Amino acid sequence: MIDKLSWVAVYPEIVLLVMASVIALVDLGIKTPRRTGTYVLTLLTLAVVAAMEVRSAMGGQTFYGFGNMVVSDPMGSWLKCFASIAVMVTLVYGRPYAADREMLRGGEFFTLSMFALLGMFVMISGHNFLLIYMGLELFTLSSYALVALRRDHATATEAAMKYFVLGALASGFLLYGMSMLYGATGSLDLNEVFNAIASRQVKHQVLVFGLVFIVAGLAFKLGAVPFHMWLPDVYQGAPTAVTLLIGGAPQLAAFAILIRLLVEGLLPLAIDWQQMLALMAVGSLIVGNLAAVAQTNLKRMLAFSTISQMGFLLLGLLAGVINGNQINTESAYGAAMFYAVTYVLTTLSAFGIILLLARAGHESEEISDLAGLNQRSPLYAGVMAISMFSLAGLPPLVGFYAKLGVLQALIASEKTSYLVLVIFAVIMALIGAFYYLRVVKVMYFDKSQSPNTQPISAPADARVVLAINGALILILGIVPGRLMNLCTQSISSIVKSLGS
Repeated sequence: MIDKLSWVAVYPEIVLLVMASVIALVDLGIKTPRRTGTYVLTLLTLAVVAAMEVRSAMGGQTFYGFGNMVVSDPMGSWLKCFASIAVMVTLVYGRPYAADREMLRGGEFFTLSMFALLGMFVMISGHNFLLIYMGLELFTLSSYALVALRRDHATATEAAMKYFVLGALASGFLLYGMSMLYGATGSLDLNEVFNAIASRQVKHQVLVFGLVFIVAGLAFKLGAVPFHMWLPDVYQGAPTAVTLLIGGAPQLAAFAILIRLLVEGLLPLAIDWQQMLALMAVGSLIVGNLAAVAQTNLKRMLAFSTISQMGFLLLGLLAGVINGNQINTESAYGAAMFYAVTYVLTTLSAFGIILLLARAGHESEEISDLAGLNQRSPLYAGVMAISMFSLAGLPPLVGFYAKLGVLQALIASEKTSYLVLVIFAVIMALIGAFYYLRVVKVMYFDKSQSPNTQPISAPADARVVLAINGALILILGIVPGRLMNLCTQSISSIVKSLGS
């Protein structure tokens, strides 16, 4: 018999699943082109789910359900809350764009977004190899459909095919790695896997073989080198609203499964997976920053920017365990969580500007399309400038503190090789600042070549959300302490439960 705690652990997922199904049925009776009823009902559902997760996170309890397959803990609750808010913001920004491109002829845009979010929730809450994989597949299948939502658009269809083929390959890697670890340890439960590896009674070679495939699958989901090849093409080819949907909230779920698999399940193998992450981090910083410099398409530039940002995120995971010592674990993984959350916040505003600048028949995807933006809309130009400065890591914005937290964790390790990585990361950040500042220069100092010089209009809800989005990037940079403490305390609950 399933106990009460099992149902409590999945209440938000149940609400999301039921409401996604209800909204799909309700939408059949809605005839307005912009699907106002579906849109409002979706936002209300996401707001309720986010509130449920805040309440759960504030309780500070960790408990398991359904035979330890599901875990409810502060880290998972906060990440699910932030993911829900990120999807809400994406829908607010993306609705006018989607309506102009006839992507709202049915309610699929909203219902598929909710099912994608449900997949993220399962990824975040999963405490079992099989459940984590099921959540990943639910998210990716919904994402494939969203990328191809413009059925008559050849570029979007091509991007969806690339995403599907490479995504299936990465899922195969991940599943094969999980099967190897199951064969070696005899369990799918992360705690039991942790204890089996810690007992040192399992052949190390078999564990490392499975670990390689798991890290490869996770690297694809993050877009880290050398598994980054899909990211620029999908970011550029997908409708911009969908690009934000797969480039924002899913990074939180990807971070969660990194923690679930590598920390909660495979921490005794840290010395092995840290070496892999170090190589991927260095490659991501090099490829992401150097390739972004050559881009003229803004979405493609932000794709390579994402690759470099994931390099920084991976650096945060390197310093958690030093020579078997976990003294730096909470601060290092807390800094990585802070980085993931603030990166998503900044990405939302950057892509939000691209979405709100687009109009029927015109995408505003090129960097040159931003020329003279300050004259047309000081608000949009200001928010975009804040986003670019934050991604570059300039003070006093939140991106600076995020990078600083990761670098401080590496320095605290006192390992010479990690100090070299700190210097390398700073150099790469300086290179990256060039292409971010180029966008600001175009907005404020270049004259627009477009004959359309009319002030930019957008729905009131989008303008309000955009202003709040930009303000948070600045405010959290000035007073980052509370969010950083929240992330560190969330990771602390994970560390205390290891192997239990």
